[in-house]
Amino acid sequence: MTKIVLVDDHFMVRDGIRAILEDESQYSVIGEAVNGLEAISLAQSLNPDIIICDIRMPEMSGIETVQKMKEMGLEVKTIMLSMHDSDEYILQSINAGADGYLLKGASKEEFLKALSMVNRGEKYFSGDVSSILVRKIQGGVEVDRTKDLGTEINVALDTPKQVPSNPFDLTKRESQILHLAISGMTNKDIATELNISKRTTEVHRFNLMKKMGVKNVLELSNKARKFGMIS
Repeated sequence: MTKIVLVDDHFMVRDGIRAILEDESQYSVIGEAVNGLEAISLAQSLNPDIIICDIRMPEMSGIETVQKMKEMGLEVKTIMLSMHDSDEYILQSINAGADGYLLKGASKEEFLKALSMVNRGEKYFSGDVSSILVRKIQGGVEVDRTKDLGTEINVALDTPKQVPSNPFDLTKRESQILHLAISGMTNKDIATELNISKRTTEVHRFNLMKKMGVKNVLELSNKARKFGMIS
């Protein structure tokens, strides 16, 4: 049984989430809080598996709450649930250490999917949120906790050991996508070939083309040949 604490200063929001989870036998709501200070207290006393937390609350915001719990070493997963899809809130949540970010307008199906993924130790960011992150990647904005972003986006920002002769400091995955893209494969084809999601493929491709300073496959191919990256 996965133990959950709900944190939101609006009763109707907490009541709605509880109603959804009452139909899911694998989850149990063991506590509710109306602000971040109460959330931290419940995290310490009840030892929940997941905290679903609003961002804008009195006393202490959701972002401050998540960051504080991480600093305290509390081993609890966190999902931010917010009305706001602003770049600032999303990036601050990621940097604080959130395991997921969902908009309050998300469907029941998406909510349960996010909960399931986070419960398994993965990360989940809704489609709208992922699009914002892609734009930030393209714009060169640094995200401090890249290793915590999850299967939907994190691989594109990961930095495994690089090949010394790699002139653009590409990751292993970006190098794979470089060769597959030049061969004429679509993002869907590449995703199937590498057994990753299409969204992850798109993020990798965006990051790859930004690093190499190109705008299309033709420019990508020409620059790769110029620098001896392909024969």
